[in-house]
Amino acid sequence: MESELFGHLKGSFTGAEQDKQGLFQAASGGTLFLDEIADLPLHTQVKLLRVIQEKAVRPVGSQKETHVDVRLLSATHKNLVREVEHGRLRQDLYFRINVIELAVPPLRERPKDLPELAIALLQKIAKENAVPECTLSPSALEVLSNYSFPGNVRELENILQRAATLCEDNLIAADNLEFMPGVTDPTEQLESAAAAEPDIQSEVHDLDADFSLEKHLEGIEIEAIERALEETRWNKTAAAKKLGMSFRSLCYRLKKLGLGLE
Repeated sequence: MESELFGHLKGSFTGAEQDKQGLFQAASGGTLFLDEIADLPLHTQVKLLRVIQEKAVRPVGSQKETHVDVRLLSATHKNLVREVEHGRLRQDLYFRINVIELAVPPLRERPKDLPELAIALLQKIAKENAVPECTLSPSALEVLSNYSFPGNVRELENILQRAATLCEDNLIAADNLEFMPGVTDPTEQLESAAAAEPDIQSEVHDLDADFSLEKHLEGIEIEAIERALEETRWNKTAAAKKLGMSFRSLCYRLKKLGLGLE
């Protein structure tokens, strides 16, 4: 990993048959994107932190440092605050890389993006395999829209790639879609929801005369906030991130709901 990031000199270790430029050196003057940064080993995190602070790299086997000027972008699917709490990510590195945070919601939280993503992925699949482009039937799109996608966009691509291979006449039907084992089939979810609909309507009609929707929703909000605070050991900054809101918004809601934590 250090060789990939910082480069190495010929003969610095077994198999180093020639000098190699690291990613930081190759990206000097531009942008370096580090994916899944939370998975870096701790000893590599130490060296990465030093490079970010000093703006210089020392290739493996070298005694000299090389200046680099790099804009660093990093990404992860993990909760970095939790990784710091569990000792898997250095706190000082977290503060170095988390200058500007852009939270990209998982696919299950942005279902409106699904049709456009599916079209783009089907175009990509057709181009890569030199085959006609497939389209989604309305029933297939409805099934996908009701799926939780634990594997996010990569899982969507995998599902579409398999479906494009199995479908006929370049039209993907609902029965061409296969999902991760152990996850409830969204087709079954739709059927269950349809079967339960009369019961839901009956429950709405049977509400008590003194029922207050505002108080009911307020109770749900209080429960969610208290659970987030408990799971983050009452760290309001971490709880706000877990709830998908700003720190200021959380403080406002704590005061408004009278939780006495402001």
